[in-house]
Amino acid sequence: MSATISEKYLMAPVTSAFLNYLHLDVAVTGVVLVFVLAGGWANSFAGFRSIGTAWPNRTVSAEAAPLPRGEEPATRNLTPAMAAALDYVVQRYRVSAEALLPVFEAAQSAARERRLDPLLLIAVISVESRFNPFSQSSMGAQGLMQIIPRYHQDKLTSTDAERPFLDPIINVQVGARILHEAIRRQGGLMEGLQYYAGAIDDEEQAYANKVLAEKLRLEQAPRRRDGANA
Repeated sequence: MSATISEKYLMAPVTSAFLNYLHLDVAVTGVVLVFVLAGGWANSFAGFRSIGTAWPNRTVSAEAAPLPRGEEPATRNLTPAMAAALDYVVQRYRVSAEALLPVFEAAQSAARERRLDPLLLIAVISVESRFNPFSQSSMGAQGLMQIIPRYHQDKLTSTDAERPFLDPIINVQVGARILHEAIRRQGGLMEGLQYYAGAIDDEEQAYANKVLAEKLRLEQAPRRRDGANA
């Protein structure tokens, strides 16, 4: 119920009671009503409005109020597929969209530079760290794409931070380069993924299959989102 309608229904019983109290007959009711509505009541009601919304049942819960449009993550720099994948990851891993957006943008940029599918990088991140930028394995692999620092210091620049592999953007950039080199050297995607994981001898290629299964879920995200909005 809008504020305008609420005010009308709030005014009616109080006005009626006021007139009954004065024992006014129907002939003068119209005159008094005009006076009340034009002057006294309007001023009185303005007093209630000035102290807020102290009037019963007129406050709106903050939880029910929609977020301003500016609060939504600015995904305009992402492709539609990457934007849909971002929505999927936010819901699945309960991670802030604002925190993930730079990661998705870095993955999209690095994939374009290395001629990779950006969703492949996102799938690797999902499998390796579940989007925890501070993740570290027992082998010392760090960050989103679980890079082992002692093997990849040559891929850093002199301007990188003191702990570069814990920087999400640097981690994604270096991880994309490592994965690209692995695929090229091993001669194929499956082999490259297995090499990336240090599991080249696994004949079942479990790691590669896991990454590609996650990539498929990410690719299906636009259809899930369209179905939800239908």
